[in-house]
Amino acid sequence: MNVMENFLQAEINTQELYQDIIEFITSYHIRKGEFEGNEYVIKKMDQTNFIIFSEYEDEEGNREIHAAKSIYKNNLIEQINGYAENKEISIITDV
Repeated sequence: MNVMENFLQAEINTQELYQDIIEFITSYHIRKGEFEGNEYVIKKMDQTNFIIFSEYEDEEGNREIHAAKSIYKNNLIEQINGYAENKEISIITDV
């Protein structure tokens, strides 16, 4: 399972969601936290380190995470923007 490819396919599919994700990643006002997308969660560990994962609840309501990807901020933005360009989504260049 390629977490990054699946994340891009699931989350970078509209201009609005793209913008919300980029703003979360680049915001200096959010030092750490989580962005919940359609299927994936982006966990901001600090200003430069992120973890991407999908989570599920089992029958007892316990959270399950089957795969995750840690990634540096600049690499994450680069991959998101590359995918967005291929989907003809207008990218934000002043990040």
